[in-house]
Amino acid sequence: MQRKGQPGWTADAVARICVEQITMRAVMDAERVLGNEVLDVSAQKCGWDVTSIPKALDGRLPTSRHIEVKGRAKGQTTITVTRNEILYGLNQAGKFILAIVIVDGEQYEGPFYIRQPFAQEPDWAVYSSNLDIAQLLNKAKKVGEER
Repeated sequence: MQRKGQPGWTADAVARICVEQITMRAVMDAERVLGNEVLDVSAQKCGWDVTSIPKALDGRLPTSRHIEVKGRAKGQTTITVTRNEILYGLNQAGKFILAIVIVDGEQYEGPFYIRQPFAQEPDWAVYSSNLDIAQLLNKAKKVGEER
């Protein structure tokens, strides 16, 4: 089933869950490769999906990374972010990362990381916003390059 103007849109809940699982696994694996301790906090609805805790450097614990994970099927053009995600992104600018993973079947591209993805607080009545993936990817860095 396709909606007008939304290529690749599917009402298939199984497909959405599959994309979400691949996406979360891709980000968590990428963070582990960096040597970070990784916690899935997506069920806690705290404004991000993954907390990544880097190893101590010279006896000091670096700032944790709060990663909002967005996965989209290849060919889709937007991602949706909630008001809560935007507010956390603005309030935790130094910690917050928006991660995008493009999924094509069992394969994926990314994760691509965007630091400080939001420029302003949403208007008071805005619940969510759609963001253009191509524009976000123009600002994105591969994992490990974004620091």
